[in-house]
Amino acid sequence: MKWVHVRDNWPAFSDAILEKWPEADEADLTEIDGDQRAFVKYIAEVTGQEIDETKDEIREWLAGEIPSDIVMDPSHDNHSIALSSKFVGEGEDEYDDDARFGDDDEVADDGDRTGRD
Repeated sequence: MKWVHVRDNWPAFSDAILEKWPEADEADLTEIDGDQRAFVKYIAEVTGQEIDETKDEIREWLAGEIPSDIVMDPSHDNHSIALSSKFVGEGEDEYDDDARFGDDDEVADDGDRTGRD
């Protein structure tokens, strides 16, 4: 994952950050609000590490996957859906509940519209 994922979904990352760095305080994290420099400085301070060591640890943490509870967070999900709009045909709405985008104008053999029960 990249820092932009963390920054853009900062409140959702709180639990993951506290799990990785239990010395951190939730109120302090709220105040940091996704500011990467402030986060590095804060983690170095609460862990007693040097800044370079903290940067390496954060870089290693970012090399992992986005935690599933964050992927399932509505704000992250809506962001991902909005990004999918470039793959959705003209006249389609990326927020429609449709497993096969682009098929709304097709008619099934039985006369029903595809994707509809």
